[in-house]
Amino acid sequence: MSKVITFGNFKGGTGKTTNSAMIAYTLSNLGYKTLLVDLDPQANATALCLRTKQRITNNIVTFDKTLMSAVAEGDLSDIIIDIKENLFLLPSFADFTSYPLFLEKKFPNNQFGRVTYFNTLLSEIKEEYDFVLVDVPPTLSSYTDSALFASDYTIIVLQTQERSLVGAEAYVVYLQELIDNYHADFDILGVLPVLLKNNSKVDESTLEVAHNKFGSENIFKTLVKNMERLKRYDIIGIVDSRLDSKADMHDRRVAELYEKVTREMLERLQQKELK
Repeated sequence: MSKVITFGNFKGGTGKTTNSAMIAYTLSNLGYKTLLVDLDPQANATALCLRTKQRITNNIVTFDKTLMSAVAEGDLSDIIIDIKENLFLLPSFADFTSYPLFLEKKFPNNQFGRVTYFNTLLSEIKEEYDFVLVDVPPTLSSYTDSALFASDYTIIVLQTQERSLVGAEAYVVYLQELIDNYHADFDILGVLPVLLKNNSKVDESTLEVAHNKFGSENIFKTLVKNMERLKRYDIIGIVDSRLDSKADMHDRRVAELYEKVTREMLERLQQKELK
């Protein structure tokens, strides 16, 4: 059975896009058929994946239809792009900014219809995949509502700084409101710490506060370190250290880190499913 996981925090720049994309890539390398869904009109996850595909195939991807068009037509399958073996992308576009207005027109005076519409569309395709990972904007919005209602789990991406911690707390409050108001059925898979600076006292202090606020059992043991190579991937695409002749030790360290993160995510998921 497919599992849908949304990556969230109400603070921008915490690493939601990078981590959802890297975990999706790693899941595909581990043999899981994975769909990365970009529900952010800024389309940063889309840009990263398309650069990755271009790096692998030397081909530039063109589109006949946008995500907004597919949503309006009620069929997401036409715009799914294969990035590499086991990795697929539901790409976003700038016109997806009109999604909230589309929902208002389609479901006047029906907030529940707006929140659940994307889940209806995703249900038609999600069972083709082992995992569906969703990247959303860092805002309380129709995008986040839609993603979470369609989700089985959410991962809170926590950069080790005060504003990110506040954004994570606000996100948790919002999750409960979504459950109370719409009977959404999802669980928190964990809080994934992303270090602002390696071995910094500020990072250590923020992590200590996070353990107290969210409970140590809910914090990923694997920390995502600050790696300059990850920033480079936004420009050149993800480098597969197993296959790319230009890969170096920095690429291998990134791959090793995300294999640890991904395997811990799988372990957490298994524990949740056994309860």
